[in-house]
Amino acid sequence: MSQEPLPSALSHVRADGSAHMVDVSAKVETSREATAEATLHTTAEVLALVSAAGMPKGDALAVARIAGIMGAKKTSELIPLCHPLPISKVVIDFELEAAGSVRILATVKTRGVTGVEMEALTAVSTAALALYDMIKAVDKHAIIDGMRVLAKSGGKSGSWNIAPQQQENPQGELRA
Repeated sequence: MSQEPLPSALSHVRADGSAHMVDVSAKVETSREATAEATLHTTAEVLALVSAAGMPKGDALAVARIAGIMGAKKTSELIPLCHPLPISKVVIDFELEAAGSVRILATVKTRGVTGVEMEALTAVSTAALALYDMIKAVDKHAIIDGMRVLAKSGGKSGSWNIAPQQQENPQGELRA
């Protein structure tokens, strides 16, 4: 016997309190996109090796880029209540900063009935973890932080972006 969620209840929780996957079959298909970021902090010396593809394990950025793409594609297998989506495009970019940090950006696109924020977050976190794995032989103290969604578009709730001042200060008290 199936129990549907109560109208005022959380969307992923049935009346008896058990989790369920939301029925999205009645939703309108639209083009959807989401961008997420994370930052890996290391040393300037390690960053020089990364930018020169001189890490002991090989080209760290190439490996991290492929890992991020694979992560986006596997999101519904990793996050229990995510729907499998037809991913149209995944872009993984890296911004190397002289102080020794790498800003990782993931943008995911689809045409479907539910958003790709989780795919963008999974892509950026997988890319960050792969980058950490590639550099841990020379920097066991690297830190990954600042993972968040920066922007999304499409769907019933429309589009939004994090304000520029929040992008510059992710640890601030403002929230979008």
